[in-house]
Amino acid sequence: MTEAATARRSRITPEREAELYAAVLDLLREVGYDALTMDAVAARTKSSKATLYRQWGGKAELVARAMRHQKPGFSDYVDTGSLRGDFHAMVVREDDCHMEQNSALMRGLAMATHTNPDLLRAFRELLIEPEMAEIRRMLQRAVDRGEVRPDNPAIGFVMHMLVGGFAARTLIDELPPTQTFLTSYVDAVILPALGA
Repeated sequence: MTEAATARRSRITPEREAELYAAVLDLLREVGYDALTMDAVAARTKSSKATLYRQWGGKAELVARAMRHQKPGFSDYVDTGSLRGDFHAMVVREDDCHMEQNSALMRGLAMATHTNPDLLRAFRELLIEPEMAEIRRMLQRAVDRGEVRPDNPAIGFVMHMLVGGFAARTLIDELPPTQTFLTSYVDAVILPALGA
């Protein structure tokens, strides 16, 4: 990001930015990604469209940043000293209500990424890659502690397993993902695959 873009972004207070992101997510839940417009965001947030474009460049980045903002950050949880503890800490970062809301939102946005390369790029850059990097660090700590063999082939599929468990809960069981379900999934599927 250029210095000019950084300077422009700094004009909005963190509180105002949080309000804008909350409004974007509310609109997404109401109308979906394709029907979401910068005009609607501007009207809902009492902002100018020019300000929104200046701050976020476009709808895709604004939506991805709103999603990132509302997700508890990986940096918010600590190294518990065990892989099982780290996974469990990761699962309980969000309560069941937020997980249910986010699950529905993510399903809609996942579909939108198939037809919108800008949204896919923003999601990869702002959501997927940072989370994959933290999973890799978490797994490396487990390898360093001797909990997981460094040549375990499941290491490369942990993010896939996590996303699969989260997404498949609604598809297969017609129930939202919950902390209890995801904790059981980690214990029954992910940790055994890793030999931990």
